[in-house]
Amino acid sequence: MRALVVVNPAATTTSAKMRDVLVGALASELKLDVAETSHRGHARELGARAAADGVDVVVSVGGDGTVNEVVNGLLSGGPRPGLPTLAVVPGGSTNVFSRALGRSRDPVEATAEILASLRAGRTRLVSLGTISAAGTSTAAVTGVAPGAAEADADRRDDEWTAPRWFVFAAGFGFDAEVIARVEARRAEGRRSTGALYVREATSAFLFGRERRRPAMTLQVPGEPSVEELFLCLVSNVSPWTYLGARPVNPTPEASFETGLDVFALGRTSTTRMLRALRQTLSREPDLRGRGLHRWHDLPELSLSAVRPQGWQVDGEHLGTATGVRIQDVPNALRVVA
Repeated sequence: MRALVVVNPAATTTSAKMRDVLVGALASELKLDVAETSHRGHARELGARAAADGVDVVVSVGGDGTVNEVVNGLLSGGPRPGLPTLAVVPGGSTNVFSRALGRSRDPVEATAEILASLRAGRTRLVSLGTISAAGTSTAAVTGVAPGAAEADADRRDDEWTAPRWFVFAAGFGFDAEVIARVEARRAEGRRSTGALYVREATSAFLFGRERRRPAMTLQVPGEPSVEELFLCLVSNVSPWTYLGARPVNPTPEASFETGLDVFALGRTSTTRMLRALRQTLSREPDLRGRGLHRWHDLPELSLSAVRPQGWQVDGEHLGTATGVRIQDVPNALRVVA
């Protein structure tokens, strides 16, 4: 079985020595090529090459950002028979997609699980999502067709980016702003921790203007529009993310076997926001309340905004936009179960 291992050398929770151990274990049973990423978008290029070369398995060793790039490469020509099967070894700070697949949080144990599944032929098809944006104001859009990122800079509101795949979540509004704040702190040398996300989210909520002047409108086909939203999360898995070991679960019914789930918030007070956060952190979430909106198993949705809002894909901030279109794609990719 031919395999390509895509390694992110900057992965936050695996050392170079550990990555050598993981590669050695995989090489004991697979005909292996190993490639380390060297720049943003490199994992996407490697995934596209693996699909073109007819590789059997692509193993992503890194965090959710590495997985997202690999998937966008594998699916650059769309879902089709004969694509490489994806396996994921967790190496990032949250590893949402890997956990959703049932992988161990320990990279060595996860590698052993992958090898056992490959020997037994255990794979499954999973649904994924795509997102396109209009009115983008940055060229930081990666994971799309070569050259499209530059073309997506400073688009007019009626021009849409090429669709980008996401594996577990996309967002428009407040959550993307928080991610941008965290990325700025990381660029200053801070570590990505749950506490950092909490601090930046608290600051953005208390001192930002979006919750006081919600700018977004959500449209689900066949339903009335929902206006004055400041946060919209679109999930493909449950939990949506983690604060350390603690799951954050605003969309508890989301799964790879159904369409997309949505959690949105409109104009709200600090008290109601804290209540909603408490619900998402509970073991059995019971999410309801004034200004809180939820949808389950949607095939598509769209969002527009009266002023530019941040947007994010799988935890990566992609700049600002004035609208997004999001679609579910069933049975998009085969993964190691």
